[in-house]
Amino acid sequence: MMKLASRTLFATAIVATVFATPAFAQKTTQTAMGRGGSAHVKSEWTINGANIVIAYGRPSLKGREESKMMPVGAPWRTGADEASTITTDKPLTFGTFTLKPGTYTINTVPGEKEWQIVFGTLKAPGQWGVPYQKDLELGRAPMKAGKAKTAAELVTFSIDPTKSGGTLRVEWGTSSAAADFTVGS
Repeated sequence: MMKLASRTLFATAIVATVFATPAFAQKTTQTAMGRGGSAHVKSEWTINGANIVIAYGRPSLKGREESKMMPVGAPWRTGADEASTITTDKPLTFGTFTLKPGTYTINTVPGEKEWQIVFGTLKAPGQWGVPYQKDLELGRAPMKAGKAKTAAELVTFSIDPTKSGGTLRVEWGTSSAAADFTVGS
């Protein structure tokens, strides 16, 4: 009888833990092939009640040097072909910059120790990602530069949940850059 009560208590504790843990999942869907041959994807997350979608082209390194593909100090479209975009239905604050609900372009400026994530105005769907248009820039936030745990042949965006928001990560080759954000209401 004691064994049965222990098993029941253990099973109840597992169920309570599963239902108390916030649901988190990344859904990535291939949307098309770009004109340059790169796959295009849409990745979706629900983070602290915010629905976030990042749409981007995924170029492959194909043996090319990372430093030539992501030059230090120069704005990079952070993807391929059309401008990479982020869409949110809640305010997201990266550093001191807050994105209001809407759709924005994403660029980055790679650095040795720190990158910058750059958000801009999306003039029209399908807006091309180059050349960089400084006049469309809305704001920047710092990103921590580091090494990827495993090399990524294709550009990859991901978001890891945190207590108050998440960490947006960009990885390509052995490079990794991460920016923390909070979710507003």
